[in-house]
Amino acid sequence: MFQHLVESLPRRVEAVIAAMFQHLVEMYLIVYLSLSCPTDNCDLHFKVSRDHYSGYPLTVEGFAYLWAGARASYGVSKGKVCYEMKILEEIAVKHLPSSEPDPHVVRIGWSLDSCSTQLGEEAFSFGYGGTGKKSSDCKFEDYGEKFGENDVIGCFIDFDAGGEEVKIAFSKNGVWLDVGFQVSREELAGRPLFPHVLVKNCAIEFNFGQKEEPFHPPPEGYRFIQTIGIEDRTRGAVGPASKADCEILMMVGLPACGKTTWASKHTESHPEMKYNTLGTNAIMEKMKVMGLRRQKNYAGRWDVLIQQATQCLNRLIQIAARKRRNYILDQTNVYGSAQRRKMRPFEGFQRKAIVICPTEEDFKERTLRQTDEQGKDVPDQAVLEMKANFLLPEPSDFLEEVIFVELQREEAFNLVKEYNEEGRKAGPPPDKRHDNRPGGFRGNGGGYQRYDDRGGPRGGVGYQSRDAGGYRRGNNRGGYTGNRWGGNGNYREGGSSAPRAGYNRNQQSGGYNRPAPYSKGGYNQVTMDTPAVLSDVTPLGRPSSFSAHFGNPVQHLPALSQSTDLKTTEDHVSEKSCYL
Repeated sequence: MFQHLVESLPRRVEAVIAAMFQHLVEMYLIVYLSLSCPTDNCDLHFKVSRDHYSGYPLTVEGFAYLWAGARASYGVSKGKVCYEMKILEEIAVKHLPSSEPDPHVVRIGWSLDSCSTQLGEEAFSFGYGGTGKKSSDCKFEDYGEKFGENDVIGCFIDFDAGGEEVKIAFSKNGVWLDVGFQVSREELAGRPLFPHVLVKNCAIEFNFGQKEEPFHPPPEGYRFIQTIGIEDRTRGAVGPASKADCEILMMVGLPACGKTTWASKHTESHPEMKYNTLGTNAIMEKMKVMGLRRQKNYAGRWDVLIQQATQCLNRLIQIAARKRRNYILDQTNVYGSAQRRKMRPFEGFQRKAIVICPTEEDFKERTLRQTDEQGKDVPDQAVLEMKANFLLPEPSDFLEEVIFVELQREEAFNLVKEYNEEGRKAGPPPDKRHDNRPGGFRGNGGGYQRYDDRGGPRGGVGYQSRDAGGYRRGNNRGGYTGNRWGGNGNYREGGSSAPRAGYNRNQQSGGYNRPAPYSKGGYNQVTMDTPAVLSDVTPLGRPSSFSAHFGNPVQHLPALSQSTDLKTTEDHVSEKSCYL
């Protein structure tokens, strides 16, 4: 017997080595697939965990007003399918005013891959929210029960139900809540629906079937989406494979000339591009309350909210330059210096300028219509200053192509010359644009800076005519500081040196590092893909809930150079898995 064991030992060693080699090959394929197939399924301000089964939104400053959405990588169009979502924590947002309605909400459900991340606010997007409402196409109705921290919501879809409708139902902590939506098969036209979540200041976790045991057993006949064969699932849109495949369109034009309208129509007519629109209008869309824009129901100072939206936009632009997606930069961008500065971080992308110069008659009509519909956004003096400094872009080292949408180059050039003369005759405003005096957002004080898209030299951001004001923001609050990522007060080491609203603003190496709220673990507010900045221990000495649920990337991810595209550090997740 001993001799038999000795003789069989080499075969066993060989088998072990073969198994290890096979495992390494499988891991390589997983990594290769995850790196070569980057997804485009979540908002820029939604942080997905290393295992791609949980996540949380940025909540610092104005981000606490924003919804953040994410959609799973696979959808289904047949069978009885389910998944679960647990609310891990309602993240403390003490900097929000007490008048803010429902500061912690999660909306969960299903949507088409072509839908936006705003679950329940367009057709074929079906959500059940923590306020006890269901919604689709921005129509809200009472449904089920309210839910919150530590609750588990089950999401069920039944394509096998008899009749002409697909049924969508939900459960709360294992208790069935009945059918919430009935979707016409004819209108759905065989298109798959994908798991989808929309959160505000909450950390969540999914069970697509990857867990050994579910939170709650599903009803008879339902299967978790990840247990369904790959041939019976549909892969969602896959993002560009490299920066060279990415496109950024920089809108150029005066306020109300039609930039946002063009961007919306272009996005709708090119769904395969999955454009991410970067602009304060897009930010305000993510601040909706019950599907209504903030103008309809905001009790606070509107100018302060606009300032916060501008700050959020600056952060998102910085994040966007490091992720492989397609973008539309929906700002005025009429200053030559702003055009160059904003395109520099997107080096390697296909960079194009879209110039919108309508006739003077059309421009006046559009301005009046926007004022009637949305109120006066930009003072006349600010528009005159933009006219005085309007510079048409040209192909250059930071722009591969310039496209004129309405008036073509020659006519637009003549019109802009008239704008320049009109603005200069109106004369400069009494205060200088760039100085370090107190007051305005040009230095350290309050009030407005100039309403332009250039920003201060290092002194903060202003309202800037629905613009982000570039990247160079002062007071060590982050921003793109020139032609590199790094240095004090920039994106990776940003954050104000003065604590505010209970946040630790002194960063170790990037993003926001938030202390634990009271007895709970704190969520490190790290912008999207920034690794190696999290700690396993909160300032209170307790294991942070982030590390408990998301792991510590310091232990698993390599250090990255400043030039590294962080999207290539996607975690080791199988392409066959259903994940965020």
